[in-house]
Amino acid sequence: MDDQQNPNPEAPEAAPPRSLEEVLAEAQAKIEEHRNAHLRALADADNARKRAQADIAAAGKYAVERIVADLVPVVDSLEAALAVQAEEGALRSGVELTLKQLRGALEKAKVSEISPVPGAKFDPNRHQAMAAVPSEAEPNTVIAIMQKGYLLHDRVVRPALVTVAKAIENREINPISDAGLASNQGN
Repeated sequence: MDDQQNPNPEAPEAAPPRSLEEVLAEAQAKIEEHRNAHLRALADADNARKRAQADIAAAGKYAVERIVADLVPVVDSLEAALAVQAEEGALRSGVELTLKQLRGALEKAKVSEISPVPGAKFDPNRHQAMAAVPSEAEPNTVIAIMQKGYLLHDRVVRPALVTVAKAIENREINPISDAGLASNQGN
């Protein structure tokens, strides 16, 4: 029956109790270890934040680098066209070529034209009405374009300047109105 009281007779006896100083020293060592790990994590996070800020600053500073590289040849072509005293036809073809280069550079940068056709519905998000003219056309439609607008991706860089149609006012004399009486009273 002695076996029933101690089911594992080969089990070691309990470890001798440790002193409070030992337990305290062990706890302080663990605290210092966790403190150092925490400080390393904070330093890593701060370094990552500084790297991200530097990357954002560089991206903002050089965001237009690609478009500038595409526009520099256009400037060169315009300067060359102005430097050469050529006949009118040669000047025109040079300017047309330069315009083609410029449009190509803008297209690469995802810049597109806003050029509404007459009769198109006026869009206040993409058009700026410079004048409203009485017209037979449907009101709030574009009659004429004064200057093209441009989009960068889907954002309006410059709205198209347009003339918009407005309804023609009827200036007929109303038979019920007193408007014509002043001229008839002198008779």
